[in-house]
Amino acid sequence: MKCRHCGTDLHQTFVDLGTAPPSNAYLRADELSAPETYYPLKVKVCHHCWLVQTEDYAEADALFSKDYAYFSSTSSSWLAHARHYAQAMTQRLALGADSLVIELASNDGYLLRNFVEAGIPCLGIEPTDSTAQAAQALGIPVLREFFGEALGRRLAAEGRQADLIAGNNVYAHVPDINDFTRGIQAALKPGGTVTLEFPHLLQLITHAQFDTIYHEHFSYLSLYTVARIFAAAGLRVCDVEELPTHGGSLRVYGCHADDARADTAGVANVLAREAEAGLQDAQVYADFQARVEAIKDNFLDFLIAQKRAGKRVAAYGAAAKGNTLLNYAGVKPDLLPLVCDAAQAKQDKFLPGSRIPVRAPAALAEFKPDLVVIFPWNIAQEIVAHHAYIEAWGGRFVTVVPRLEIR
Repeated sequence: MKCRHCGTDLHQTFVDLGTAPPSNAYLRADELSAPETYYPLKVKVCHHCWLVQTEDYAEADALFSKDYAYFSSTSSSWLAHARHYAQAMTQRLALGADSLVIELASNDGYLLRNFVEAGIPCLGIEPTDSTAQAAQALGIPVLREFFGEALGRRLAAEGRQADLIAGNNVYAHVPDINDFTRGIQAALKPGGTVTLEFPHLLQLITHAQFDTIYHEHFSYLSLYTVARIFAAAGLRVCDVEELPTHGGSLRVYGCHADDARADTAGVANVLAREAEAGLQDAQVYADFQARVEAIKDNFLDFLIAQKRAGKRVAAYGAAAKGNTLLNYAGVKPDLLPLVCDAAQAKQDKFLPGSRIPVRAPAALAEFKPDLVVIFPWNIAQEIVAHHAYIEAWGGRFVTVVPRLEIR
């Protein structure tokens, strides 16, 4: 296999998580007797540009179907994050009625609704029917297409270049990252700004966040690598912010390569910290598998010990993170009989691979588990606050990554 960015032959495996179905391929009850399609979940690292990338991937239209079940608006903390971003960018870029904001992978309108309310013209690009319909119901114009160079050029030819292009947690999801980046360059107005948010590879490695690896994430990104990808497409990273979202993310600000604005000191600072942490050192990647296996073994030991002790264990958050962990560890309903989730699109379905039933949060009060495993650990505080009532029967919360912790 060759690197998806620079074409170099890939020889080193970063982590091998076996095989699993796509992490958002939830099953209906009438599908339980049918076989599931499993794909390898193996990640390689390029020694030339240091892009960390999945080895094999399903076609994108198999991963993001019309029934794709992730709705951004389910998380109140994420809605607040989006609102703050919209306000900050409107002020920073002096956006107004003559501006255009384009969001790539606009999901259910969680972000663009803020620009609509402020009277700023916007356009969502979203290939998934279910979430696009939710956005259109809020009055947001949406193109139901995958974004790439061809669409970027088409928007430019139609006079729809953007003052701001936003992409939150989409950059890691695109199979052809070069084509996607060239599309941004084509659709960005001269003097315009692009911001991309993505989980930071530095945090994944530092905190052993292997459960953020799944088929829908084709790339695991450092600032070093993104700067190279941008440069190859005629763009430049001019600023960067470190964010707490998704366990530690970067918000990269980009502009055309010939833009007059200077790079901020933050760019050099993050690049230096990445180098110091060994993100261009093959040994750092070689050491990762053993760390992951230890977390998996501890999780299995915990579940088996609770079962032997007669304890009731449930989980909260039917998240992709949980599906990676469950399928890698081989956990089934005999060890974890129930997962609750607030997203109605997931309720009364079954997790891919493990086939653990998903129920509404109210099922926690009925089941009264002794321990509740939180899969989306990045919003653990939000979940604990909303479901503190489990303490009434002595229930406690558990997180598994980066180490098993009973709260």
